[in-house]
Amino acid sequence: MSIQDQLLDAMKVAMKAKDKLRLTTIRMARTALKNAEIDARQELDETAAIKILSTLVKQRREAAEAYRDTRPELAEKEELEVVILQEFLPAQLSETEVAELVAKAIAESGASSMKEMGAVMKLITPQTTGRADGKLVSTLVRKQLMG
Repeated sequence: MSIQDQLLDAMKVAMKAKDKLRLTTIRMARTALKNAEIDARQELDETAAIKILSTLVKQRREAAEAYRDTRPELAEKEELEVVILQEFLPAQLSETEVAELVAKAIAESGASSMKEMGAVMKLITPQTTGRADGKLVSTLVRKQLMG
């Protein structure tokens, strides 16, 4: 079942359960996907849908971090939205798994310095999109390239 179908089914369940936060979060995700389809003038494939949902998760995390000190209730809401959105993304990789992928990408590209970080990121990004935070991936690449 595609992500869009999963979102539609989850939206129906949330409507019946009168789960307001879940419903608004799912609607927001569906709207983002629909807008991307309109911009692209074609249906999105699963990879594009995962990328958009990953972006939404990242935005929610950043907003939660910004709200943490001044508006804890909004930070909590953003964190709950992250949990809901992650249900529709592939299983997240652990830091250890990401580190292993980074090591393989470095070996494959033959990178030995920070100058070659772009080549490593080019290899690893398709493997981690939607499955790991981009910031974590780039941090691990930097750490391993620096030795």
